[in-house]
Amino acid sequence: MSARTGKVLGLGIAATGLAHFAAPAAFEPVTKMAFADDVRNWTYRNGATELAIGLAIAAGPTRKAGVAGLAVYAGWLAKRVLTRR
Repeated sequence: MSARTGKVLGLGIAATGLAHFAAPAAFEPVTKMAFADDVRNWTYRNGATELAIGLAIAAGPTRKAGVAGLAVYAGWLAKRVLTRR
């Protein structure tokens, strides 16, 4: 991944994370699929996670760790949706 691509991708993910705080209701239908209880709290948690992962991907020195974090996070979310746990 080029430095420019990493920065754009990372900042896009970080912006999505911030949007969880600015407009949480927009994310609640999706969040509810994985976290049926305490949806608003999980919306904020997911936003914070996406913000951190996005900033890690945007910064060159932490890009590899950020991409690894994104893979783990995506897998964990998929598991939550598929098992509804």
